[in-house]
Amino acid sequence: MSDDSRIEERQLLRCILFRHGIAAGRAEWAGKDGDRPLTDKGKRKVKRAAMGLKRMGVRPTHILTSPLIRAVETAKVLRDALAGRSALQVVDELRPDVSPEKMMVLLNELPRGSYALCVGHEPHLGLTASVVLSGRQTSAFPLKKAGACLIELPLSAKPGQGRLVWWLTPSQLRAIGKEKSNGEA
Repeated sequence: MSDDSRIEERQLLRCILFRHGIAAGRAEWAGKDGDRPLTDKGKRKVKRAAMGLKRMGVRPTHILTSPLIRAVETAKVLRDALAGRSALQVVDELRPDVSPEKMMVLLNELPRGSYALCVGHEPHLGLTASVVLSGRQTSAFPLKKAGACLIELPLSAKPGQGRLVWWLTPSQLRAIGKEKSNGEA
């Protein structure tokens, strides 16, 4: 890696938007919606998706999560699988009912060179991606459960200034996590 690309990297914010894993269904859950936990299957799928992120070299400096239980549990699985030392930060900006523009404010408050892993919900994450990438809210960017995207932003980014690096479904992340080190599946 050249000195110029390292300097450029330090001037960017990298942001992964990651949708929580499969949670207990609303119909079978008697408690509050925000207290719905991940299912065992949901935890397994998030862990396998995290192996894909790990193979891709994801090393977050910040792990931000919605306060809803399914998102917090997802963030914990991701942190553990990525062997991260980052503390989880529970932030209201990732709640499903918060304006995506508030996420832009939060991201702009992170230090230069940050690599943020943001765990949340649909349609909020897709709307956030649309604001960051296109400058306006649109439902054209939905994330599947345990799916993710990486967006790079310049310092003090404004809506529409993000650059999409990748957008992966859960099955794509899991497949990357299964690849052998020599590139064979």
